[in-house]
Amino acid sequence: MKLDNTLDALGVLVGSQIFLLTFTIGIYVLSLWLFRRTRVGLLHPLITSAAVIIVFLLATGISYDQYHSATALIDFMLGPSVVALGYALYRQVEQLRANAVSIVTSVVVGSVVGIVSVILIIRLFGAGHTVEASLVPKSVTTPIAMSISERAGGIGSLTAIVVILTGIFGSIVGPFVLRKLKITSRIAKGLALGSAAHGVGTAKAMEMGAVEGAVSGLAIGLMGLITALLVPLIERIL
Repeated sequence: MKLDNTLDALGVLVGSQIFLLTFTIGIYVLSLWLFRRTRVGLLHPLITSAAVIIVFLLATGISYDQYHSATALIDFMLGPSVVALGYALYRQVEQLRANAVSIVTSVVVGSVVGIVSVILIIRLFGAGHTVEASLVPKSVTTPIAMSISERAGGIGSLTAIVVILTGIFGSIVGPFVLRKLKITSRIAKGLALGSAAHGVGTAKAMEMGAVEGAVSGLAIGLMGLITALLVPLIERIL
């Protein structure tokens, strides 16, 4: 009887909001520490922490809805993080204004290349319209990408996975490619990471500097807007 009571109490504790929230943050911090120590791409904190949390939920029988409700504070903090990006943009507004034409042109070209390349590759392999619609917005931040995907007949969950993997890949490989191409412009670096790797790329850009982070944050918004406008048009043409 005592064992049963203990197990019941442990189950209540594990399923509580404070435990799940603390567990999530703790796992991410440990995953970040591991990644910084090893620098192995497959151990990126988003991959590692997601894998550990999935295993934990399956082992404990906690539903996704319960977990999502308990960790709602993390979702809420996305709001202040967006405001922080806006402040970074405000501080670099003079540089952004001086390079407005270059920034918009670069994002438009990047969006067109990203959309067309995905469509051509998917059609080459004959994967079908559903997969095509799911993968086209791969370089757009997750909420916008899922909306674009679902409107075009794609699968939102597949889009979310592809977007996250694209961001991780871009944040790891992007700086290496920029170094090899000897790209030194801070604005070009920010544009490249923000346009190709959205939020994860922007986090990396902010590590490089204030200008890179501000431009990358701007590129996220522009990429989402331009991609949403161009996807239906390009699909009709192709």
